[in-house]
Amino acid sequence: MAKTVAIIAAQWNELVVNALVEGAVDTLQSSGYESVVIRVPGTWEIPLVAQKALSSHVGVVALGCILQGATTHAALLAGDVSSALMKLQLESGKPISWGILTPETQEQAFERAGMKLGNKGREAAGALVDSLRVLDSLS
Repeated sequence: MAKTVAIIAAQWNELVVNALVEGAVDTLQSSGYESVVIRVPGTWEIPLVAQKALSSHVGVVALGCILQGATTHAALLAGDVSSALMKLQLESGKPISWGILTPETQEQAFERAGMKLGNKGREAAGALVDSLRVLDSLS
């Protein structure tokens, strides 16, 4: 039976998120996992889709980019999504990795998507693979 991971990716900030997806897919593939990319409108929609995806996948890589602005909207969004994903992870017993960027600027987003520094999508997928291995060792 193939071990398939759901990569749930927001469509907002598409250029950045696409780079994250590429890094995640590559890492999962090189680690022996299949992946399916599921696009959602924005980061807000990731937890609900993750909940459904966990029923048929070994784990989820959540990818998005929430740019900080002049209001508290970004912090509220990131906090709510983070809490929902943590709750899902604990309830399902399956790992969800956080590859959702929260940069202050578009330049910082590009840096974290692999255009200057490391690719956070790749790192999130690697964390998921490591978590799956630890969980398997405890079974």
